[in-house]
Amino acid sequence: MSATATSPLPGKGTPGTAPRAGEAPETSGKPVIWKTPVVLSGLALVAFIFFGLMGSGQTAKFGISTGSDFFQLPALEIPAMAGGIVLSVLMLGLAAYAIYLKTRNRPTPAWLTITFTVLFVAAFLIWVVGGARTPSISLAGLIAGSVTLAVPLVFGSLSGVLCERVGVVNIAIEGQLLGGAFTAAIVASVTQNPFVGLLAAAVAGAAVSMVLAVFSIKYLVNQIIVGVVLNVLVSGVTGFLFSTVMQENKARFNSPPGLDIVEIPVLSSIPILGPILFKQSVVGYLMYVAVIVVWVGLFKTKWGLRVRAVGEHPQAADTMGIKVNATRFWNVTLGGAIAGIGGSFFTLVAIDSFTKEISGGRGFIALAALIFGRWNPIGAFFAALLFGFADNLQSIVTIIGTPVPSQFMAMLPYLVTVLAVAGLVGRSRPPAASGIPYVKG
Repeated sequence: MSATATSPLPGKGTPGTAPRAGEAPETSGKPVIWKTPVVLSGLALVAFIFFGLMGSGQTAKFGISTGSDFFQLPALEIPAMAGGIVLSVLMLGLAAYAIYLKTRNRPTPAWLTITFTVLFVAAFLIWVVGGARTPSISLAGLIAGSVTLAVPLVFGSLSGVLCERVGVVNIAIEGQLLGGAFTAAIVASVTQNPFVGLLAAAVAGAAVSMVLAVFSIKYLVNQIIVGVVLNVLVSGVTGFLFSTVMQENKARFNSPPGLDIVEIPVLSSIPILGPILFKQSVVGYLMYVAVIVVWVGLFKTKWGLRVRAVGEHPQAADTMGIKVNATRFWNVTLGGAIAGIGGSFFTLVAIDSFTKEISGGRGFIALAALIFGRWNPIGAFFAALLFGFADNLQSIVTIIGTPVPSQFMAMLPYLVTVLAVAGLVGRSRPPAASGIPYVKG
């Protein structure tokens, strides 16, 4: 067998080498995608027109400290129109830099998109508060309330991360949250011990996940169909038991003792950060621990390497001696337990009893946060905080009398998610084997 050598075309040089004198630089065949610079430019123009030129003439006031803070900081006062113009000009500058990078065939860096997002949110907040009847809000209360509302979303999104990283699509997060909330309420009511209720919620979430795992992994039923059916099943069962058991004897079966807020002395009095990090319920502290543990486990341990291998290429993982379906089964079960703990937040922290559909569709919002966070525990955490921020802001703007419709505020997180999935924050790609059952041999 003879080998044939190919010579470079005249005037083109050898591939991968520098061009000779007088030759045009070699261009890459990869197309330049202008999606991110175009979207950033459009948002910057919208901000300049609406938040700047059409902004209110009032001064937006943001309280930073609360009465219980260790040291008091003065309120932040920003002229609405001037603040909107300054921030939107900075956004226009970032958009122009993104366009410049694309002309050089260079990608938009992550720091630019993150900085742009922070500036846009700040300009939007100044515009909303500055146009209100009472142009003053507590920034500390807004952020602390946002974190509180995001607690079940964080647990739900972590459940989704653990499942999808191993190759199983978890549409049943809503059912796991609802099952955890119901079980926590009834067990804590009977035992009069909220910690027993918290443990029972984790068991209930794991039980729902086991059903998902058995049908989707062992019997190869479509994972999305199983998840939807589980959501409907858990909703029906909890609704039936609520009507027939809990309402018949509310004092015994639907009066759970709550988990108290635990304040860490001195640290909880730090402005803004204190109430967020050091003034939480047990579930709130578990949220931070869960995010760190899941991230470290997935990306810094041998277990995490095996999990990600199963989710990306199960055949290759199998040849390396990893039990693919067993790994999937136990990961899905663990994810359900975490979601169940998130469900206990509704009945042991937020509200002192269970009601029908108490989760309110937050399982699907957690699924959106998972996608927005690009299947990363840290990303999902901050995406869930964004949803909690929008939810809390929706309530606050109604109180201060802003002309912005509350329905518009509720729509924002979903709009951001659509933009993120479309590629605004970079390519959003799930694990390669997500949703694909594995049959050995």
